[in-house]
Amino acid sequence: MNSTIPREGPRPRARRLLSRLAAVVVVGSLGFGVSPAALADDADAEQPADPAVELFLSVGAGGEIAPGTPMLGTVTIDNPTDSDLTAGSVSVELNTTPLADGAALDAWLDGGTAGGGFRTVVTESSPVVADGADDSVSVSVDAADLGTLAPGVYPLKARLNGATTTDADGETVPWNVTAESVVVVTAPTDSRTAVIVPVTATPESGGLLTADELSALTADDGALTDLVEAVSGTSAILAIDPSIPAAIRVLGESAPVSATQWLESFEALPNDMFTLQFGDADATVQAQSGRAQLLAEPDLAPLLDPADFPAVEPEPEATSEPTPTPLPSAEPELPDNSELTAVRGSQAGILWPRAGITEKDLAAFGGYLGDRVTTILPSTAVQGASAVHSAVGARDLLVTDASASARLSAAVERSDPAAAEAQLAGTAGHLFFAGRSSELTAVALDRSETRSPEALREALVAFASPGATLSALRTGAPASVTLTETTAGARVAELNSMLAGEDRLAAFATILDEPDVLMAPERIRVLRTIGVGLDDEQFTERTAAHADRVNTTLTSVTVQKPKPVQLFTSAAPLPVWVRNDLPWPVTVNLFSTPSDNRLDIQPVTPVTALASSATRVDVPIEARVASGEVDVRFRLESDAGVPIGQPEVADVTLRADWEGIGLGILGGVIGLLLIVGIVRMVRRRRADAADDTPEESK
Repeated sequence: MNSTIPREGPRPRARRLLSRLAAVVVVGSLGFGVSPAALADDADAEQPADPAVELFLSVGAGGEIAPGTPMLGTVTIDNPTDSDLTAGSVSVELNTTPLADGAALDAWLDGGTAGGGFRTVVTESSPVVADGADDSVSVSVDAADLGTLAPGVYPLKARLNGATTTDADGETVPWNVTAESVVVVTAPTDSRTAVIVPVTATPESGGLLTADELSALTADDGALTDLVEAVSGTSAILAIDPSIPAAIRVLGESAPVSATQWLESFEALPNDMFTLQFGDADATVQAQSGRAQLLAEPDLAPLLDPADFPAVEPEPEATSEPTPTPLPSAEPELPDNSELTAVRGSQAGILWPRAGITEKDLAAFGGYLGDRVTTILPSTAVQGASAVHSAVGARDLLVTDASASARLSAAVERSDPAAAEAQLAGTAGHLFFAGRSSELTAVALDRSETRSPEALREALVAFASPGATLSALRTGAPASVTLTETTAGARVAELNSMLAGEDRLAAFATILDEPDVLMAPERIRVLRTIGVGLDDEQFTERTAAHADRVNTTLTSVTVQKPKPVQLFTSAAPLPVWVRNDLPWPVTVNLFSTPSDNRLDIQPVTPVTALASSATRVDVPIEARVASGEVDVRFRLESDAGVPIGQPEVADVTLRADWEGIGLGILGGVIGLLLIVGIVRMVRRRRADAADDTPEESK
């Protein structure tokens, strides 16, 4: 934790900037007629803050030291400004009045408020820190200088003095920066801490991870690879989304080699594991929506390509005939859902939903997974929690320390080790207070896919105690607790809306030879949209995006808006275009209805529309009268009678009598040409005969 103490009054540079801004305002007002209101809006606009020097303090191992031992630590100075930070001094101050509880700890770390007084225990010179760089100062305090400290959590802060930078105008900027932390003087105890780490990965499409996404995640520097390396050798409890192994196994032999190797290495870990619901869907919103069963994962069989799975040779049948019976051709053996989503060694009967549940929800969880189901909840969701293993009536709970979980979750997000150390010290403080009432505590990390693997490794080494296993957490008689009062029903309306959209898509999917190629990814997206890790803002964005996607899909197959058509014959095909934006061919029926009976048209035309294209359909028509104007309404239905897309109307103008007129005119022209030709031929012959007669008379 760090803070910068502001100087009194504006800097000289700031005063000059304000003067220049005032001059610009005056000129702009005179030259361009800027209104006072507009100037006020510009003045109120949020301006980016200048980069500030920061200080971080870390001591001991994750903030902990044993009684009567020296305190070793590091003060890190970060200089993001555009000039070098000059040398100065760093002092560390200790408050020998221990913090009373977790609330006092948060008040100190977040607000800098603590009772008692501070005394300086060590002062060291600080180095010159180049612009855009950081440097550190090692500090050491002998046990005698610390004094006699009973086990407890003590406020600690570092202070930077005498260091300056230079601003763009050449002015000296002094820095007086402090950083808040704590030192935890441990007590001899057998307390242990379990750390639960969720393992999730969200694909861009919202469905299953693609081969390219798996390749990136399981590469040498991929997020899933880093996670396995971070948890290896620790006692972290892993909670994995089964859609990850499913995405790998669905690809069969075409799965990236790195992905299959990652899955093997993950399942080979000796850590305790359990699976989340598919897509990390939240059981709380499902229970509060009144569902009798958890939303089932989709049937993944339509997503399998038989070519990606090896053929299994059938066993030859024993026969007494001398000529062996020919064996049938080998067929690939395709895995089912249970094989695709299985995680070797995972323990069953555990739910990790969002907090804010009721006793009715706990009863629903028992209906989902059996009465022996164990629900993981944060300590803020219950009252009277004194142990990890707790219960509401007969409903089993594992209660995690919410404050320690928040601090540790923040620590593992920090790529800067110094910033992570500050949060680790806060975690150690909260666990110290939790250890007063129970020898076994639990911490649960937030769902995240942006953790620093180095920070995660350090956190697990510091806090995940050997022997703090799932079985240890669930052993013994549970402590009785009550649930915190909550307003049930959040997100229920959105879930019901998504399920209604899913029903509409199921009816729409009857145009496909295999509807599950559309419905399986849709169910996965619904499950991901109600994911536990989404905050309210993300949930709102996801539900809106999901609704847009459903509407886009429902309008992806339709009759294109026809152009006005003129037909000059009494019988001809009428061209109609069916647009299909889906990546699969579809089968629909095109219904054609004229506005009156002057036009005979084929009422139903079966259509197979090609994938991602527009398909032309020629609908036969025949005019009952010579000419006229008729509107023809076109609509699509599936074989199941489900309307598809929006109807369209074509304006058809018939000029069928023009065919006879045209033929008559053409015949007349041909006849006239023949007569003219004959006349010319006769006249020419007569002329030739007249020319020959005088010569013969001579």
